[in-house]
Parts: sequence; C-alpha cells; structure tokens
Amino acid sequence: MDTLALERAKQRIAEAAAGRPEPAAIEAALERSRAQIEALAVTAAELEVSIPEHVSAAVRDGVRAEVLPVARHIAEIRGLLNQAIRRLERVEGDLLAERHARVDDLALLVDLVSSGWRGVDERLERLESTRRDAVEPGDIVEPAVEPLGHADVPEREQLQHAAAA
Repeated sequence: MDTLALERAKQRIAEAAAGRPEPAAIEAALERSRAQIEALAVTAAELEVSIPEHVSAAVRDGVRAEVLPVARHIAEIRGLLNQAIRRLERVEGDLLAERHARVDDLALLVDLVSSGWRGVDERLERLESTRRDAVEPGDIVEPAVEPLGHADVPEREQLQHAAAA
C-alpha cells in the first residue's frame, strides 16, 4: 500500500467523523422535536374542541343567512294563497247568490205563465158556458172564428197601399 492512499483513507475517515454530529447535539435536537410534538398535540387537542364550535357557528350563520329569505318567500306565498282562497270563496258565494236569483226568477216566470194560462182557461170556460146557455139543444152551431185567409185580405191590401204611399 501506498502511503498516499493511506493518507487519503485517513483523511476521508476524519472528514466523515467531522461531519458526524455530536451526541449532545443529537440529544438537544431530539428534545426540541419532542417539545414541538407536544406543542402540536396540544394545538390539535384545542382544535378538536374549538372546530366543532366554529363549524356549528358557521353553519348556523350560513343557514340563518340562507333560510331567512326562503322563510320570507314562504310567508309571502302563504299570504297570496290565503288571499286567493278568500277571493275564490267570494266568487263562489256570488255564483251561489246568482244561481238562487235565477231560480227565483224562473219560479216567478213559471207562476206568471201558469196564472196567465189559468186566466185564459177561465175566460174560455166563461165564453163556452155563455155560448152553451145561448144555444138551444137542436141548433147547429157555426164556428165563431173566421178563417185567417179571408179575414186578412182587406187589411193586407190596406197595408200595401199605405206602404206604397
């Protein structure tokens, strides 16, 4: 072996030994690491306690901010529906009143027509009884009503002359 190679090997060993940390430095670094890990554990425990409170407060604030407008809209829709229901009830009442009025009108009209026909029947009965009293049993009775075709001719001619003039 060469002295030069031996010198180089010793130098590399010295450099490696020089680059090696001292045990006291390693112990100090470990103590700092332990202290920082303990501080991290304490911070994590604090976060475990405070995060649910912060999250629940944030959720409450978010829900409050989003739900209030929706609640207002629902209240407005409820008011509009109540108003529509009241209007429909009023229209239904008006229609019912109109129906009853039409039924009353129809009843009055039926009474008027039936009393008119009763009057016609009574008048015809009086005329027939008067005629029966005037006619003797063996007489031939001629109709009292003239045919329309013969009776209307002079009147129709008078109307045509008046219209022409």
